[in-house]
Amino acid sequence: MDLLLSAIDVLARWDVAVALLVGSVGGVLIGAIPGVGPAVAIAILLPATFSMDPIVGLTVLLGIYGSSMYGGAIPAILINTPGTAVNALTTYDGYPMTKRGEARRALALAYTASFCGGIVSVVALIALAPVLARVAPMFGSREIFLAALLGIILVVIAHRGHTLIAAALASFGILLNTVGLEPVKYTRRYTFEQSWLAGGVDLIVVVLGLFALSQAFLLLTGRDENNKLEKISGGLFQGFAEIWRHKRVAGVSSTFGVLMGMIPGVGEFTAQFLSYTYAQRTSRHPEKFGHGSPEGLIASEAANNAVPAAAMVPLLALGIPGEALTAMMLSVFYVHNVVPGPGLFLYKMDFVVALYLSLLILNVLVLAFLLASTNQLIRVVNIPNRFLGVCILTLSFVGVYSLRNSATDCAIAAVFGILGYVLKRLYLPIVPIILGMVLGGIMEVKLRSSMNRVKTPLDFIERPVAFVIFCMIVVVLVLHVRREWREARERKRRG
Repeated sequence: MDLLLSAIDVLARWDVAVALLVGSVGGVLIGAIPGVGPAVAIAILLPATFSMDPIVGLTVLLGIYGSSMYGGAIPAILINTPGTAVNALTTYDGYPMTKRGEARRALALAYTASFCGGIVSVVALIALAPVLARVAPMFGSREIFLAALLGIILVVIAHRGHTLIAAALASFGILLNTVGLEPVKYTRRYTFEQSWLAGGVDLIVVVLGLFALSQAFLLLTGRDENNKLEKISGGLFQGFAEIWRHKRVAGVSSTFGVLMGMIPGVGEFTAQFLSYTYAQRTSRHPEKFGHGSPEGLIASEAANNAVPAAAMVPLLALGIPGEALTAMMLSVFYVHNVVPGPGLFLYKMDFVVALYLSLLILNVLVLAFLLASTNQLIRVVNIPNRFLGVCILTLSFVGVYSLRNSATDCAIAAVFGILGYVLKRLYLPIVPIILGMVLGGIMEVKLRSSMNRVKTPLDFIERPVAFVIFCMIVVVLVLHVRREWREARERKRRG
């Protein structure tokens, strides 16, 4: 009880309340605009959050991260265009419902399923907080190094069909992190006698280039579409009754989201696939999936909205981000000298619980906002792409320049913007570069600090937690090689 009261005291401030409101409403708006997405918004806002208190800055970013998926369901259901990438599966059953005149029902289901997933995720994490507080101190330098290595491996093999390219891009990210002064003896690495490289390649500059500028280039070179949308008539509260009728699907899908969110490199897409497959296989009417099934829509939305809160577990407990958005949030911790990891659960548990409570409040605010203003939100779907592109381009360069008042950073961001644009046009992943930079830095620091106590390679895995993580790495690699070998043999057999 004392811990809960301390967490409430952390949140009971006017600036945190404003952050909750801005994050929830802003995230919905960002999600409802096709072609933008939370990664672009967070990348643009990141420099501004450095001047805020950690709880305020993280609340804004978490609000955008979680609530954007609520908003992304609106264009996915109404015009068959997902507002965010993770709402792609929502189009399978949401848009067919709209075509047969059930747009209001589809939106009501999406909102309440998302709310269910978000609430289940936060409640589960609050319940797990004492367990994490006991487990986190068991992780020393060796364990965190192995966990970071496992994270990179999971991110790479998650990109099926592009595994080698993802590995190469992750390695490129690790290489970028080594440029500049190394963290122990401060000797220069890969600077080639260029003074502007001595400070290294800033993560925020790369993030803004790869995500924000590249998206601006895509919007500027694309076409504007004018979608005619009809006003949604009637209330949207019917979703609660229908969710209750499908409570098994909603509960299992939310559980998949929580479990997949905790695993670095897995995230929303795997959670959605598993929950959608489960819902279809256990449904009385599996033939309706993909043709306007309420159960399919619930499975998709409940799973993807359960992930954001769960994705904070590896970040807070070990300081290891599982995907690009939590990697961006990690920089907010570092700027304010708040180091995620075992110490956070030992000495700042009230801060951790406050973050979870803010996620709980955000879900309530988002649902209330959507139920009251869906017809007004529909208008943002038709904002011209090129206008958005110009806005994102301008805000991105302002954000980059404000970091260090450096035109060189703007030039570096532009180069990475072009690289991101090329990768997106080729449908190649960007996330491995960012996670390579973040996890590569963690791996280097933890490896160097642990080597003083390691005499032989076996000493590295002599402790129980280190040995378990090492076994997980071996199992993951063996299963991946086995799967690739089977698929290659199947392709060869077919011809």
